[in-house]
Amino acid sequence: MNVLDKLFRLKEHKTDVKTEVIAGVTTFMTMAYILAVNPLILSQTGMDKGAVFTATAICAFIGTIIMAFMANYPFVLAPGMGLNAYFTYTVVQGMGYSWETALAAVLVEGVVFIVLSLTNVREAIFNAIPLQLKHAVTVGIGLYIAFIGLQNADIVVDSSTLVTVFSFKGSVENGTFNTVGICVLLALIGILLTAILMVKKVKGGILWGILGTWVLGMICQLTGLYDPSVNESLFPDFSNGITVPSLEPIFFKMDFSQILSIDFVVVVFAFLFVDLFDTLGTLMGVASKADLLDKDGKLPRIKGALLADAIATTAGAMMGTSTVTTFVESASGVAEGGKTGLTAAVSALLFAVSLVLSPIFLAIPSFATAPALVMVGFLMMTTVAKIDFSDYTEAVPAFIAIMAMPFMYSISEGIALGVISYVIINLVTGKHKKISPLMYVLAALFILKYVMI
Repeated sequence: MNVLDKLFRLKEHKTDVKTEVIAGVTTFMTMAYILAVNPLILSQTGMDKGAVFTATAICAFIGTIIMAFMANYPFVLAPGMGLNAYFTYTVVQGMGYSWETALAAVLVEGVVFIVLSLTNVREAIFNAIPLQLKHAVTVGIGLYIAFIGLQNADIVVDSSTLVTVFSFKGSVENGTFNTVGICVLLALIGILLTAILMVKKVKGGILWGILGTWVLGMICQLTGLYDPSVNESLFPDFSNGITVPSLEPIFFKMDFSQILSIDFVVVVFAFLFVDLFDTLGTLMGVASKADLLDKDGKLPRIKGALLADAIATTAGAMMGTSTVTTFVESASGVAEGGKTGLTAAVSALLFAVSLVLSPIFLAIPSFATAPALVMVGFLMMTTVAKIDFSDYTEAVPAFIAIMAMPFMYSISEGIALGVISYVIINLVTGKHKKISPLMYVLAALFILKYVMI
C-alpha cells in the first residue's frame, strides 16, 4: 500500500487505495460497452469482429496505463465513439475507402498527435477554435451516434421519405416479426431500461442496459419469440474454449496508397479535429469535476495526458482499430472519489482481463448495443446548453455544424460547414477581430476541398 501511495501520491490528493479501486471498477463498468459496440461498428467495414475486440481491449489497456503512470490522472481511454462511426460510415461506406486506408489515416493522425503533444501545438489549436463550435461538434456527434443506433436496431428504416419508423404491423403481416420485429421491440425496451437506470444513477447504467436487453433477447430465443435461424444465436459460443481472438486479420494492415490525395488529407484532419476537441474537452470537464485544475483553470501535466491518447491511437492503428481517445465516462469514477492514476490503472487491468471473455462480448447483438448509442448520444447532446444562442454570429455556425452531421451523415461535413460559416458570417458582419488566423486557414482548406470534389 505504501508503494501505491508513493507511486500515485494518494495522500497528497486526499484519497486512498480503496476509494481509487472502487472508482476504477466503476469507470470500467460505465464504459465497458465499448468492447461490444466497437467490434460491431468496425466489423461493418469488413474487418474481423473478433480481431477488433482484441485490438479494442489492448488499446484501452495501453492508453489507460500510460495515462496512469505518465500523467497520474483518473482518466480512461479506449477507441472513441463517434470516431469509430466516422471511420465506418463516412470514410469507408461513404467515401469508398478500404478499411486498410482508413487505418492508415488513423496512424498518420496518431503520429501527428505525438509530435503536436510533445510541443504546445495541441493547446494552441484548442485555444484558436471558438468555444461555441467545440460545443457544437460534441452535440452534432451525439445526434449522429443516436441516429446510427436507431438505424442499427431497425427502429428507423429507409422509405420514400428517406427515413421512417419501423412498422410492427408490417413485420407481422410479412412474417418477419420473430427475426426483425422482436429485435426492434427489444431495442426500444432497452432504451427505456437504460434511461431508467441512468435516472436512478445506477453505476454502469449503460452497460447494465446492454446486458439487460441482451438477457431479454436470450429469453425470447428460449421461448421461441426470437428466431436465430436468420440471424446469429444470442448465446455466447464457448465451443472453442476461452481463447483470445487473433489480431492477425487486421494487424499492421494499413494501406498508404491514397496518402497523397486531398480526400485522405481531409480524412486525417477530420480524425485530428474530432479527437483533439473530444480529448481536450473531456480532460478539462472531468478534471474540473475532480478539482484537478490549477488557479488559472489549466490542467497540470496535460502533456502526459495528451501523449497517452496520441501513443494509444498510433498503436491502435497498427493493431487495427479506430482512434483512441479519453472517455467522458471517466467522470463516473471521479464521482466515486477517484483522483489519481490508480483509478486508471485499475480500469486498465480490467480491460486486460476482458480479453479472455471475448465470447461474451462478441455475442452481444446490435439491438442490445443500440440503446448505448442512443444514450451516449443523449449525454453528448446535453452540451447544447452551453451554446450561447443569443449571439447569432456564434449560434448560427454552431447550428449549421450540428445540423449537418446527422442530416448529411458525416461528422467531417459538419465540422467543415461550421468552420466555413463561422468565418464568413463574422467576416461579413464586421466581427473579423475575433477570428483567429488559424480559422482562416481551416476555412480555406475546407472550401478548397469542396471545390476539388
